[in-house]
Amino acid sequence: MDGDDETSGPMIDEFYANGGADDGDKRSRRAIMSGDQLDVEAYAALYSGRTKIMRLIFIADKMNNATTQLEALRMAYDEIKKGENTQLFREVVQKIDGRLGASYGMDTAWCEAVDRRAEQKKEKLENELNAYRTNLIKESIRMGYNDFGDFYYAHGQLGEAFKSYVRTRDYCTTSKHIIHMCMSAILVSIEMGQFPHVTSYVSKAEQALDVHDSIIVAKLRCAAGLANLEAKKYKLAARKFLETGPELGSHYNDVIAPQDVATYGGLCALATFDRAELKAIIDNSNFRNFLELVPEVRELINDFYSSHYASCLEYLGNLKANLLLDIHLHDHVETLYDQIRHKALIQYTHPFVSVDLNMMANAFKTTVAGLEKELEALITDNQIQARIDSHNKILYARHADQRNATFQRVLETGREFDRDVRSMLLRSNLIKHDYNLRALRKL
Repeated sequence: MDGDDETSGPMIDEFYANGGADDGDKRSRRAIMSGDQLDVEAYAALYSGRTKIMRLIFIADKMNNATTQLEALRMAYDEIKKGENTQLFREVVQKIDGRLGASYGMDTAWCEAVDRRAEQKKEKLENELNAYRTNLIKESIRMGYNDFGDFYYAHGQLGEAFKSYVRTRDYCTTSKHIIHMCMSAILVSIEMGQFPHVTSYVSKAEQALDVHDSIIVAKLRCAAGLANLEAKKYKLAARKFLETGPELGSHYNDVIAPQDVATYGGLCALATFDRAELKAIIDNSNFRNFLELVPEVRELINDFYSSHYASCLEYLGNLKANLLLDIHLHDHVETLYDQIRHKALIQYTHPFVSVDLNMMANAFKTTVAGLEKELEALITDNQIQARIDSHNKILYARHADQRNATFQRVLETGREFDRDVRSMLLRSNLIKHDYNLRALRKL
């Protein structure tokens, strides 16, 4: 077995490059920013609404770099001041802790003014809803509950917002109303982290769709993908993201950006899809539109499919710091990376009868002892059919005994033939002796 030429690349965390790209196959690659160099402003510009604020706060909580942390908090502070969520405002001010100067401190006058307006608006909405209930006008009652949902959502009371949106269900008269209710419930459920609710309301919305709306369908695919990702159903998540149409655009940036669709879908697919399914991703014209927005993910999928594991794992290593700052993906990064690395090891060994562990360790930029442990785990899990010669440092594939398997198939075929013949003889004897007719006459 000849190893691929070694490519130079930095070691990132526990992910190491694997020999894959020849010197003549060097391609121009866009530099990937590390976590410390994350452009928070450009990242935040991809989103709107509450998710933009929560993502900025999440970055500030996870980031060790003080400059980037304060930049995220400053942007979150400015964004909150555009809305009416005073509770979230107080939390951000507490996190800033005076480090951004007096202009980013507690604005008590603003909080009091917002809370005062909120009380007045709530009272007005209650009076209007009571009047609608008295008059029994279904459409007005539906709109009243919907206004209450919007009010609670704007002020950060997600539980009350969810209840108000769901109450509109009894007053929905058209499929459009039902879809609007479902989309509102999905939005709040995602913000609350209640992903079983997301799955339920995605199903309800799909059943209510009587006219194909490509944007609504794309939103539902994204919501279902997030729910499956949270449930660690990575293959289902990948399929949902792959089914998302390019019509999504920036229509759902209060939940997810198109770049996220490419990243989430690409990583989940790499971890769970076989080669034929990965080929379908590469040939998928719709998903290719999303991959163009994140060239790193596009390249690592192509590299993995082409068995250029060096550059694939290098891309993954470089992306890891940023992925750990993603509010939805951070809990799954380690699991997905482990599955992708295991798949690379399995695919590397699959074509060969024997593999030199020294060459393989050199290709994966790891030690022979470390590689042995990884291979032992895969062999124990029955993911690699092989045995390790620890003395000579060689992995031998354990191929099935074709001769014995053929004999077993022949014997099984013989047993099936014998059984069929005995059944035919029994049936013919029953007919010959008129057994069925005599039984009928007795009755």
